[in-house]
Amino acid sequence: MTVLAIAAACLIDAQGRLLLVRKRGTQAFMLPGGKREAGESAITALQRELLEELNLPVSAEQLETLGRFHAPAANEADTWIDADIFVARLDQPVAPAAELEELAWLGADQPYPATLAPLLREQVLPALRSLPGLFA
Repeated sequence: MTVLAIAAACLIDAQGRLLLVRKRGTQAFMLPGGKREAGESAITALQRELLEELNLPVSAEQLETLGRFHAPAANEADTWIDADIFVARLDQPVAPAAELEELAWLGADQPYPATLAPLLREQVLPALRSLPGLFA
């Protein structure tokens, strides 16, 4: 069993919607972010990934820790995700770059799409909804 260490962000816009991304050639929507490189902190990895994927510079001060979660990978067989998840307000428009093919927005009052990654559906969204006034 392979375990991937990743860092990802719950980016919430002014309307209270959560940004979801889908990588090229995949079906599952997930949070923006990605794999940590050797010796890289979770925050440094997330900053690098957000810049690569969304052309979005984010300071460490903008990121609040939501938690560390484990789940089966959405797009890789026999693989688990060990994820450091952060929350930040998104105050500028974003567009897909690098390996991203599509962006989507999930409102707090919307039903979950069937195409959500397991980590997001089963662990991150319940944790996010427990934060008062953010995504509830």
